[in-house]
Amino acid sequence: MTKVISIANQKGGVGKTTTCVNVAAFMAAMGKKVLVVDIDPQGNATSGLGIVKKDLKASVYNVLAGENKAKQVILPTSIERLHILPSNIDLAGAEIELVGVSGREKVLRSVLTPLRNVYDYILIDCPPSLSLLTVNALTASDSILIPIPGEFYALEGLSQLMNTVRLAKKILNPNFDIEGVVLTLYDGRSNLVGNVTQEILKYFGKKVFTTRIPRNVRLGEAPSYGMPILQYDPRCVGSIAYKNLTEEILTRNGDTYQKLTNLGSFKRKRKKQF
Repeated sequence: MTKVISIANQKGGVGKTTTCVNVAAFMAAMGKKVLVVDIDPQGNATSGLGIVKKDLKASVYNVLAGENKAKQVILPTSIERLHILPSNIDLAGAEIELVGVSGREKVLRSVLTPLRNVYDYILIDCPPSLSLLTVNALTASDSILIPIPGEFYALEGLSQLMNTVRLAKKILNPNFDIEGVVLTLYDGRSNLVGNVTQEILKYFGKKVFTTRIPRNVRLGEAPSYGMPILQYDPRCVGSIAYKNLTEEILTRNGDTYQKLTNLGSFKRKRKKQF
Protein backbone atom coordinates (compact mmCIF):
# COMPACT_ATOMS: atom_id res chain seq x y z
CA MET A 1 0.00 0.00 0.00
CA THR A 2 1.29 3.44 -0.93
CA LYS A 3 2.45 5.79 1.80
CA VAL A 4 1.98 9.52 1.21
CA ILE A 5 4.40 11.77 3.08
CA SER A 6 4.33 15.57 3.14
CA ILE A 7 7.66 17.31 3.61
CA ALA A 8 6.67 20.56 5.29
CA ASN A 9 7.83 23.45 7.42
CA GLN A 10 6.39 26.95 7.14
CA LYS A 11 9.88 28.43 7.46
CA GLY A 12 11.81 28.77 4.22
CA GLY A 13 15.41 27.70 3.73
CA VAL A 14 15.28 24.68 6.03
CA GLY A 15 16.19 22.04 3.44
CA LYS A 16 12.62 20.97 2.71
CA THR A 17 12.92 20.62 -1.07
CA THR A 18 16.46 19.26 -0.78
CA THR A 19 15.14 16.57 1.53
CA CYS A 20 12.17 15.75 -0.69
CA VAL A 21 14.20 15.43 -3.90
CA ASN A 22 17.05 13.45 -2.39
CA VAL A 23 15.00 11.06 -0.27
CA ALA A 24 12.81 10.37 -3.32
CA ALA A 25 15.89 9.70 -5.47
CA PHE A 26 17.39 7.30 -2.96
CA MET A 27 14.06 5.52 -2.46
CA ALA A 28 13.86 4.94 -6.22
CA ALA A 29 17.48 3.78 -6.35
CA MET A 30 16.66 1.32 -3.55
CA GLY A 31 13.94 -0.25 -5.69
CA LYS A 32 10.82 1.72 -4.74
CA LYS A 33 8.44 3.32 -7.22
CA VAL A 34 8.21 6.94 -6.13
CA LEU A 35 6.22 10.02 -7.12
CA VAL A 36 7.24 13.54 -6.10
CA VAL A 37 4.30 15.96 -6.02
CA ASP A 38 5.53 19.55 -6.22
CA ILE A 39 2.88 21.88 -4.79
CA ASP A 40 5.20 24.82 -4.26
CA PRO A 41 4.58 27.55 -6.89
CA GLN A 42 8.35 28.15 -6.97
CA GLY A 43 8.70 24.69 -8.50
CA ASN A 44 12.10 24.00 -6.98
CA ALA A 45 11.56 20.25 -6.71
CA THR A 46 10.59 20.25 -10.38
CA SER A 47 13.76 21.98 -11.56
CA GLY A 48 15.82 20.03 -9.02
CA LEU A 49 14.83 16.84 -10.83
CA GLY A 50 15.84 18.21 -14.21
CA ILE A 51 12.46 19.38 -15.52
CA VAL A 52 12.50 22.72 -17.38
CA LYS A 53 9.50 24.58 -15.97
CA LYS A 54 9.01 26.95 -18.92
CA ASP A 55 8.61 23.97 -21.24
CA LEU A 56 5.75 22.40 -19.26
CA LYS A 57 2.52 22.00 -21.23
CA ALA A 58 0.62 21.27 -18.00
CA SER A 59 1.42 21.21 -14.29
CA VAL A 60 -0.09 20.27 -10.95
CA TYR A 61 -2.12 23.49 -11.26
CA ASN A 62 -4.05 22.06 -14.21
CA VAL A 63 -4.69 18.89 -12.22
CA LEU A 64 -5.99 20.75 -9.16
CA ALA A 65 -8.15 22.90 -11.46
CA GLY A 66 -9.70 19.75 -12.94
CA GLU A 67 -8.36 20.41 -16.44
CA ASN A 68 -6.14 17.31 -16.55
CA LYS A 69 -5.86 13.95 -14.83
CA ALA A 70 -2.69 13.48 -12.80
CA LYS A 71 -1.55 10.62 -15.04
CA GLN A 72 -1.60 12.99 -18.02
CA VAL A 73 0.78 15.42 -16.32
CA ILE A 74 3.17 13.12 -14.43
CA LEU A 75 6.65 13.04 -15.98
CA PRO A 76 9.53 10.55 -15.71
CA THR A 77 12.89 11.74 -14.39
CA SER A 78 16.43 10.63 -15.15
CA ILE A 79 16.23 8.17 -12.25
CA GLU A 80 14.45 4.90 -12.95
CA ARG A 81 11.20 4.46 -10.96
CA LEU A 82 11.11 8.15 -9.96
CA HIS A 83 8.34 10.33 -11.43
CA ILE A 84 7.20 13.87 -10.73
CA LEU A 85 3.94 15.79 -10.83
CA PRO A 86 5.56 19.12 -11.70
CA SER A 87 4.81 22.67 -10.65
CA ASN A 88 5.38 26.15 -11.99
CA ILE A 89 4.30 29.71 -11.23
CA ASP A 90 0.76 28.99 -12.50
CA LEU A 91 0.13 27.33 -9.15
CA ALA A 92 0.35 30.72 -7.41
CA GLY A 93 -3.23 31.46 -8.45
CA ALA A 94 -4.59 28.11 -7.33
CA GLU A 95 -5.22 29.13 -3.73
CA ILE A 96 -7.46 32.01 -4.75
CA GLU A 97 -9.39 29.73 -7.08
CA LEU A 98 -9.68 26.96 -4.47
CA VAL A 99 -11.22 29.27 -1.85
CA GLY A 100 -14.63 29.04 -3.50
CA VAL A 101 -14.47 25.29 -4.11
CA SER A 102 -16.53 22.97 -1.92
CA GLY A 103 -14.22 20.70 0.06
CA ARG A 104 -11.28 22.86 -1.00
CA GLU A 105 -8.91 21.30 1.55
CA LYS A 106 -9.49 17.82 0.04
CA VAL A 107 -8.81 18.53 -3.65
CA LEU A 108 -5.29 17.10 -3.63
CA ARG A 109 -6.46 14.00 -1.76
CA SER A 110 -8.95 13.23 -4.55
CA VAL A 111 -6.17 13.74 -7.11
CA LEU A 112 -3.79 11.32 -5.38
CA THR A 113 -6.28 8.60 -4.42
CA PRO A 114 -6.15 6.88 -7.86
CA LEU A 115 -2.33 6.82 -7.63
CA ARG A 116 -2.14 4.99 -4.32
CA ASN A 117 -1.91 1.63 -6.05
CA VAL A 118 0.66 2.83 -8.59
CA TYR A 119 3.50 4.00 -6.33
CA ASP A 120 5.18 2.71 -3.18
CA TYR A 121 5.76 6.24 -1.86
CA ILE A 122 4.36 9.65 -2.77
CA LEU A 123 6.37 12.59 -1.39
CA ILE A 124 4.75 16.02 -1.41
CA ASP A 125 7.02 19.07 -1.43
CA CYS A 126 5.04 21.81 0.31
CA PRO A 127 5.41 25.60 0.03
CA PRO A 128 7.14 27.44 2.91
CA SER A 129 3.87 28.58 4.48
CA LEU A 130 0.83 27.20 6.27
CA SER A 131 -1.31 27.93 3.23
CA LEU A 132 -4.32 26.21 1.68
CA LEU A 133 -1.89 24.25 -0.52
CA THR A 134 -0.09 22.98 2.58
CA VAL A 135 -3.40 22.10 4.26
CA ASN A 136 -4.32 20.15 1.10
CA ALA A 137 -1.03 18.25 1.37
CA LEU A 138 -1.57 17.38 5.04
CA THR A 139 -5.12 16.24 4.32
CA ALA A 140 -3.88 14.00 1.48
CA SER A 141 -0.98 12.53 3.48
CA ASP A 142 -0.47 9.68 5.88
CA SER A 143 2.31 11.55 7.67
CA ILE A 144 4.52 14.62 7.76
CA LEU A 145 8.32 14.72 7.60
CA ILE A 146 9.62 17.92 9.20
CA PRO A 147 13.09 19.26 8.32
CA ILE A 148 14.42 21.55 11.05
CA PRO A 149 17.79 23.33 10.94
CA GLY A 150 19.87 23.72 14.07
CA GLU A 151 19.12 27.40 14.68
CA PHE A 152 17.01 29.39 17.11
CA TYR A 153 14.57 30.80 14.53
CA ALA A 154 13.62 27.27 13.54
CA LEU A 155 12.11 26.76 16.99
CA GLU A 156 10.01 29.92 16.85
CA GLY A 157 7.55 28.68 14.25
CA LEU A 158 7.47 25.12 15.51
CA SER A 159 4.46 25.56 17.79
CA GLN A 160 2.45 27.08 14.94
CA LEU A 161 3.34 24.18 12.65
CA MET A 162 2.44 21.60 15.30
CA ASN A 163 -0.87 23.35 15.95
CA THR A 164 -1.66 23.04 12.23
CA VAL A 165 -0.70 19.36 12.35
CA ARG A 166 -3.01 18.79 15.34
CA LEU A 167 -5.90 20.57 13.62
CA ALA A 168 -5.36 18.60 10.41
CA LYS A 169 -5.46 15.35 12.40
CA LYS A 170 -8.50 16.35 14.45
CA ILE A 171 -10.65 17.87 11.71
CA LEU A 172 -9.46 16.66 8.30
CA ASN A 173 -7.36 13.52 8.56
CA PRO A 174 -7.69 11.40 11.73
CA ASN A 175 -5.06 8.88 10.57
CA PHE A 176 -2.42 11.57 10.06
CA ASP A 177 0.82 11.21 12.03
CA ILE A 178 4.36 12.58 12.29
CA GLU A 179 6.70 10.52 10.12
CA GLY A 180 9.68 12.08 11.82
CA VAL A 181 11.88 15.11 12.27
CA VAL A 182 15.18 15.45 10.45
CA LEU A 183 17.87 17.88 11.56
CA THR A 184 19.21 19.74 8.53
CA LEU A 185 22.05 22.20 7.86
CA TYR A 186 23.70 20.51 10.81
CA ASP A 187 27.01 21.66 12.27
CA GLY A 188 27.90 19.62 15.34
CA ARG A 189 30.73 22.01 16.27
CA SER A 190 28.31 24.80 17.18
CA ASN A 191 27.11 25.17 20.77
CA LEU A 192 23.90 26.80 19.51
CA VAL A 193 23.18 23.84 17.23
CA GLY A 194 23.76 21.53 20.19
CA ASN A 195 21.31 23.49 22.35
CA VAL A 196 18.65 23.61 19.63
CA THR A 197 19.11 19.89 19.01
CA GLN A 198 18.48 19.13 22.68
CA GLU A 199 15.27 21.19 22.59
CA ILE A 200 14.07 19.33 19.48
CA LEU A 201 14.91 15.96 21.03
CA LYS A 202 13.06 16.98 24.20
CA TYR A 203 9.98 17.99 22.18
CA PHE A 204 9.84 15.12 19.63
CA GLY A 205 11.73 12.30 21.36
CA LYS A 206 12.04 9.17 19.22
CA LYS A 207 10.43 10.91 16.25
CA VAL A 208 13.79 12.59 15.56
CA PHE A 209 15.81 10.63 13.02
CA THR A 210 19.29 9.57 14.05
CA THR A 211 20.69 10.74 10.71
CA ARG A 212 21.55 14.43 10.57
CA ILE A 213 22.01 16.27 7.29
CA PRO A 214 25.20 18.36 7.35
CA ARG A 215 25.84 21.69 5.71
CA ASN A 216 27.36 20.62 2.42
CA VAL A 217 28.34 22.70 -0.61
CA ARG A 218 27.56 19.84 -2.99
CA LEU A 219 23.94 19.67 -1.79
CA GLY A 220 23.61 23.36 -2.65
CA GLU A 221 25.18 22.96 -6.10
CA ALA A 222 23.22 19.94 -7.31
CA PRO A 223 19.85 21.67 -8.04
CA SER A 224 21.45 24.09 -10.51
CA TYR A 225 22.40 21.04 -12.57
CA GLY A 226 18.91 19.54 -12.30
CA MET A 227 20.19 16.54 -10.37
CA PRO A 228 19.63 14.97 -6.97
CA ILE A 229 22.85 14.53 -5.03
CA LEU A 230 22.85 10.82 -5.90
CA GLN A 231 23.70 11.76 -9.49
CA TYR A 232 25.67 14.94 -8.88
CA ASP A 233 28.18 13.71 -6.30
CA PRO A 234 27.08 10.33 -4.91
CA ARG A 235 30.05 9.93 -2.56
CA CYS A 236 29.98 13.34 -0.83
CA VAL A 237 28.97 13.62 2.83
CA GLY A 238 25.56 15.08 1.90
CA SER A 239 24.80 12.13 -0.34
CA ILE A 240 25.82 9.61 2.31
CA ALA A 241 23.62 11.42 4.84
CA TYR A 242 20.53 11.28 2.59
CA LYS A 243 21.23 7.62 1.82
CA ASN A 244 21.29 6.91 5.58
CA LEU A 245 18.14 8.96 6.17
CA THR A 246 16.28 7.10 3.43
CA GLU A 247 17.31 3.75 4.89
CA GLU A 248 16.09 4.95 8.29
CA ILE A 249 12.70 5.99 6.86
CA LEU A 250 12.22 2.68 5.05
CA THR A 251 13.31 0.70 8.11
CA ARG A 252 10.88 2.59 10.36
CA ASN A 253 8.12 1.63 7.93
CA GLY A 254 9.14 -2.02 8.06
CA ASP A 255 9.99 -1.87 4.37
CA THR A 256 12.67 -3.97 2.70
CA TYR A 257 14.93 -2.32 0.13
CA GLN A 258 17.89 -2.90 -2.16
CA LYS A 259 21.24 -2.08 -0.57
CA LEU A 260 23.29 0.41 -2.57
CA THR A 261 26.82 -0.97 -2.78
CA ASN A 262 28.21 1.18 -5.61
CA LEU A 263 27.06 4.77 -5.31
CA GLY A 264 29.58 5.87 -7.91
CA SER A 265 27.60 4.10 -10.64
CA PHE A 266 24.82 6.71 -10.34
CA LYS A 267 27.04 9.70 -11.15
CA ARG A 268 26.07 11.59 -14.30
CA LYS A 269 27.89 14.11 -16.44
CA ARG A 270 27.12 17.60 -15.17
CA LYS A 271 25.43 20.14 -17.38
CA LYS A 272 24.51 23.42 -15.72
CA GLN A 273 20.85 24.34 -16.25
CA PHE A 274 20.72 27.88 -14.90
